[in-house]
Amino acid sequence: MKANLNVLFDAQGPRGRRLTLIFNVVGLALAAVVVWWLLATLADRGQLSWERWSFVFTANAWENFYLPGLMSTLKAALVSIVTSVAFGLLFGMGRLAPNALVRGVCTVVVEFFRAVPVLLMMIFFWLWIGFLDLVPPSDLPFLAVVLGLTFYNGSVIAELVRSGVHQLPKGQSEAGLAVGLSHGQVLRIIQLPQALVAMLPSMLSQFVVILKDTALGIIITYPELLDSARRLGAANSMLQSLLVAAVAFIVINFVLTSAANWLSGYLSTRTSGRTKITAAPAVGAPEKVA
Repeated sequence: MKANLNVLFDAQGPRGRRLTLIFNVVGLALAAVVVWWLLATLADRGQLSWERWSFVFTANAWENFYLPGLMSTLKAALVSIVTSVAFGLLFGMGRLAPNALVRGVCTVVVEFFRAVPVLLMMIFFWLWIGFLDLVPPSDLPFLAVVLGLTFYNGSVIAELVRSGVHQLPKGQSEAGLAVGLSHGQVLRIIQLPQALVAMLPSMLSQFVVILKDTALGIIITYPELLDSARRLGAANSMLQSLLVAAVAFIVINFVLTSAANWLSGYLSTRTSGRTKITAAPAVGAPEKVA
């Protein structure tokens, strides 16, 4: 690993290492000062007293607000992840189709939904589906959140599919066509499985985005974690309630990000072979006979 890093970057000398250490120490000191100032300000205003935090640890807070909100957040995120992957695979393969009309239509759809903000799509579907009276009013916010997340993140995944296939060596598709496979068979059997493995860490990172964007559902009255924390804080203390919700988001996103980093490292070790280095025999040396 050190040899690879030295190829990419020049090794720091004594002066460079001292400067790096100084910058790190100064950065940590500034961060500690900011944290101390923030805690001192909150303490002066009485925000750290037990009376302000006691409601967070009650059964009412978790049974009626945090846990239901967390379940709603995870429900919308999981459904959106499944539908986004399906949308992304369908339109990603459509952008790689040999037919110009199919390729053009899929390109327009993907680029359109990538350009429209997620919140705007949620509000649009919430108003449009509500106007048409297609679903019960209680299910309308959930459906609007899922549709908005699906179309935006699905278009991002479609672009990941397209770029992942284009990064593969062209010799693989040419070999598949040479043995009699059609363009669609080459894409499904040879190219797409390899592209999925390569872009899996990026997809997991996009899943983190989906989870965080479920908080936008508060605008259309979807009872997710942020909305539940806001309603609880309105009756008690808003700062403490929102901080608990923020910690829950941080923990979940940290787990997903750690899984993405682990998977990226695991796939890199699985896809890169290890070469066993053996000493070459000396020129003119007699070979050993067993």
